[in-house]
Amino acid sequence: MKRTKIKELLVYKPTGQTVVVSGWVRTFRNNQFIAINDGSTMQNIQAVVELNSLADSILKRITTGTCLSIAGELIPSLGKGQAVEVKVKKLDILGDCDPEKYPLQLKNRPSLEYLREISHLRSRTNTFGAIMRIRHAMAYAVHKFFNDRGFFYIHTPIVTGSDAEGAGAMFRVTTLNPTKPPLDEDGNVNFKEDFFGRETNLTVSGQLEGETYALALGEIYTFGPTFRAENSNTTRHLAEFWMIEPEMAFFDIDDNMQLAQDFLQFLVRYALENCTEDLDFLNKRAQEEEQAKPKEQRNDLGLFDRLKFVSENDFQRLSYTEAIDILKNSNPNKKKKFQYVIDSWGVDLQSEHERFLVEKHFKKPVIIYNYPAEIKAFYMRQNEDGKTVAAMDVLFPGIGEIIGGSQREERYDRILARVHELNLPEEDLWWYLELRKFGSAPHSGFGLGFERLIQFVTGMTNIRDVIPFPRYPGNAEF
Repeated sequence: MKRTKIKELLVYKPTGQTVVVSGWVRTFRNNQFIAINDGSTMQNIQAVVELNSLADSILKRITTGTCLSIAGELIPSLGKGQAVEVKVKKLDILGDCDPEKYPLQLKNRPSLEYLREISHLRSRTNTFGAIMRIRHAMAYAVHKFFNDRGFFYIHTPIVTGSDAEGAGAMFRVTTLNPTKPPLDEDGNVNFKEDFFGRETNLTVSGQLEGETYALALGEIYTFGPTFRAENSNTTRHLAEFWMIEPEMAFFDIDDNMQLAQDFLQFLVRYALENCTEDLDFLNKRAQEEEQAKPKEQRNDLGLFDRLKFVSENDFQRLSYTEAIDILKNSNPNKKKKFQYVIDSWGVDLQSEHERFLVEKHFKKPVIIYNYPAEIKAFYMRQNEDGKTVAAMDVLFPGIGEIIGGSQREERYDRILARVHELNLPEEDLWWYLELRKFGSAPHSGFGLGFERLIQFVTGMTNIRDVIPFPRYPGNAEF
């Protein structure tokens, strides 16, 4: 017989039908009651062994972590909190698990820090099972949102010769001998002898390449891995992460802001409607963590409250200049409670400022637009005031910026002047600049870091816990 997933068995009407269930042992009590989980759901199913029906040698091997396949009758359960159970007729041990060495024992709840050291096993915990099921649901929802609106999914390159952000924090891709690379006549590394015949790196964004297809297909999106070689050991940064980047021809900054709001609200509502069981578990977990914090550090909103905060409120829109005025005149700023005091126009906003605007001042998600050109990337459309660009950031409770985007500069002379102003390599951007020569059009786009989204939806405080195998400075294990 084929096995049936536990998620399906739990909603079956028990009539004594024979079923096969396979999974990993969570607990084994009294040599009779096996709690087994196969990852399809948060819930276990109980398998009941008839006394004296299995040899002692088999019973001793049924320990936490052991992988079993069980055939038996699906019957009503007399136990609390479960409607059905499996009366064991046949039990096969597919994989033994030494209880003396297995690190995931129920008697001691391992810390998240420790679980990162055993990322190959942490997926078997309730916490990471819930996170990864939600991650899957959110990935599906991303594709559904764009597909239903007629966007085309474009795969942009992972190996690239351009630095979309102009920040220079890139991982180099090379086949040259690292200890003795070929040199040119000036003594510099001769990348003409490298695999691609030029200097290349892992992509920091698919945006520039995405624009080329938006200016042909109309509305596209990318969803793929991106890489930043920033030496950031924070709870908000990864060296390898996934980005969702839509690019839309004929969209101005207002269209862009509306799409960002619609997109985020769709994703959050999808999670609320389809991930209830896992969210409920993570909400309880988050409540326990909050209670352990000092009162002044506790989050005012629970996990479900934060999700509804986003799904049920229109996003407040205001200009960067208006945001600066509010922050300058706020009590935390006047009393110097902000770590970064706002004293002038033109400074980059920090997470503490963004959260104040969302959680304290407006009490709703916020979109800030028209940022100073000096703190934004070269490709953003320059406003007529000569000081700002048509950039926008979406700010969420508990996390600050979750989306960054802009109307792109479609005018050739303007973007070329900006490239020269910032001393960017025009020879590397020739193809991007050429888009502005041949049938240019107003267009916009934004980027959403997928892990930031999963952090928000799951309530996890460290971004390293919402990706299967985190990559960060000093860590490329697994």
